[in-house]
Amino acid sequence: MRRAGILGAGASSSPSASAAPARGPTRRPAPTRALSFGRARDTALAEGRRHLTVLNTLDASTRERAAAGVRAWRDASTGPLRTELGRTEPAVGASARATVTEAALTALDTRAGTAKLIATVRVDVTPRGGATATGDRKRLEAVLTRTGEDTWKVAALSAVPVAGAEGSEKEEGGDE
Repeated sequence: MRRAGILGAGASSSPSASAAPARGPTRRPAPTRALSFGRARDTALAEGRRHLTVLNTLDASTRERAAAGVRAWRDASTGPLRTELGRTEPAVGASARATVTEAALTALDTRAGTAKLIATVRVDVTPRGGATATGDRKRLEAVLTRTGEDTWKVAALSAVPVAGAEGSEKEEGGDE
């Protein structure tokens, strides 16, 4: 009886009347949420790549350029990382230019506004005086924080150890 009262309050017994509301509102939000999540993922990945490039690049050919580089580091970061980078004193010295070669999000929480990104970065370091640059590859993990509608910044940055590097090879070969 109670069930009939709930259904009877606004429901019609015709199939077309009861089928229409079930299709409309219940099916439309899912694609909208998926599109929204996809846009957030793409934005976080693009912003993360861009900021990792900035955080691994510095033109220290002059004090002014080094100061501009440190300001760019602060603009690409947030939280304690931004504070820590703000304490960096610009100085003339070696310059570095970074290129993110691969990157992917490993986690994304759109409600909390956080994401984790892993990336490989090639860094070309040119010593002071313009000698030949040397290249290095880094594997990094970054924690991103959403700071605006479509703005993500790096809140934490750490190196990811490479499996098989130095001590790992010795441990693996110990069973022979």
